[in-house]
Amino acid sequence: MPAETTPDPLDEYGIPTIPDPSEASTRKRRAIIDAALAEFLAEGYSAASMDAITKRSGVSKATVYKHVGSKERLFLAVVGGVLPTTYADLPPAAATVAAAPDLRTGLIRHTAALARILLSPGIMSLRRLVIGEIDRFPQLGGLWYRVTYDMNNRPLIDLLTDLTARGALDVPDPGLAVQQLVATTVGIPQLVHTFAPTTPLDLPALDAQITAGVDLFLARYTPKPT
Repeated sequence: MPAETTPDPLDEYGIPTIPDPSEASTRKRRAIIDAALAEFLAEGYSAASMDAITKRSGVSKATVYKHVGSKERLFLAVVGGVLPTTYADLPPAAATVAAAPDLRTGLIRHTAALARILLSPGIMSLRRLVIGEIDRFPQLGGLWYRVTYDMNNRPLIDLLTDLTARGALDVPDPGLAVQQLVATTVGIPQLVHTFAPTTPLDLPALDAQITAGVDLFLARYTPKPT
């Protein structure tokens, strides 16, 4: 087996990066990453093999090891590199609400967009992969939690704080309220499709779940007449 390269620096979660070696093309690096992600999603970490990744990528085994060093480092770097893109297509909650005719419609639109992302086949497969390897690679769980907070929860917290300041809502604990909103709209469908992946996605039922969750949320946090 080719000798491993000097380990790359780790980030705050203990996840390595895969830099572009000066003697290798960007195309080869992309091919390795894409092949590794496909193999890990299909087989999981334990069953995935470097031979299969090499075959998928079309890059020599020596080049693969020169890029990544080991299967463990490749898994961390590839999955860790994908997680920050999870919410890339989610429009800002404040913009969605501002463009809607009313707050209820804005919250329904935002949570529906969130559901489309979280329930997409690629994200669901990635979620199951990370959950399955959480004991071996807890840093990936920490990263996903941080990404979710920064890209979804915190913008919603800021929105609820602003709406409360303007008197549109009465939310004493915006952090808790965001958890409640997500749980009552997306939480149950996400749980079902995480552990029962062959369950068909019933879009009318999902829409009804989201609408009911938003209505429950507004019933709790709409200011009461004095």
